[in-house]
Amino acid sequence: MGKWLLLYQNPETAGDGNADRLDDVLKVRESPQRSQLFAKLRREINDERVIAAMERLPREIFMPIGVRHMAYADQALPIGSGQTISQPTIVAMMTSALKLTGRDRVLELGTGSGYQAAVLASLAKEVITLERHPALIESARKTLDALGIMNVHIRQAGKGLGLLEEAPYDAIIVTAAAPRIPDSLVAQLKVGGRMVIPVGPRHGQDLLVVTRTADGVTTETLGPCGFVPLIDPEAWPDES
Repeated sequence: MGKWLLLYQNPETAGDGNADRLDDVLKVRESPQRSQLFAKLRREINDERVIAAMERLPREIFMPIGVRHMAYADQALPIGSGQTISQPTIVAMMTSALKLTGRDRVLELGTGSGYQAAVLASLAKEVITLERHPALIESARKTLDALGIMNVHIRQAGKGLGLLEEAPYDAIIVTAAAPRIPDSLVAQLKVGGRMVIPVGPRHGQDLLVVTRTADGVTTETLGPCGFVPLIDPEAWPDES
C-alpha cells in the first residue's frame, strides 16, 4: 500500500481532524465494488494502459471522508467547493481519447480533487492543471505529494482559458462544460493535438474530441455527459 496510507492517518489531511481506521481503509480497497468497477471498465473501455493506471491509484484518498466508502461506485461524487470527482467511466473515456504516448505535455482545466491529473501523470511526460478554488488546490497538492507524483504542476486559474505562456500542448482535457468549443483553447493545441471537452447546455452535454489540423479542427462525439459549468467569459458566467 506504500506511503499513501499515511494520508489516512494524518489529521491535517483527513478532512475532519479524525484519522481513519486502517480496517476501514482496507475495506474500501478490497471491496467487491472495486473489482466490479474495473471489470466494467475493461468491458467498456478498450484501453488497458488507461485502466491499469487507474487501478494503481487509490481513488478513495482523492475524496472527502464522508464519501470514501463510495470511491469505486461508477458515479460522480461531491468533493467540496461545489465541484465533483468525475465518474470513473468518464475519466477512462476522456483519458483514452487523448491517445497519450508518454512524451506529451498535457493541460488540464479543472484540477478538482487531482484524481484525473494523477491518472494523466502516469501516461504523459508533464501535466499542468488549473483550478479556480484555493481549497481544492491545497487538498489536491497534498494528495499528489503523498503519492509521490512529481510531474503534475497545479496552478491557480487566471483570467482567460488555459495557460497561453506554456502553450502549445500535445493534449488538453477540460473537466467542466462549455457552451461551445473555445477558440482560445484550440489555439493552445499543437497541430495534431487533441482536446477532450464537454460541450453543450448547463444541464447535459456531449463529450467531444477536438483535433487541431493545419486547416482548422475536426470533432468526434464520444457520447452524452454531465459536467459542472466552465466559468469564463468565453464559456459560462459565474453565478455564485
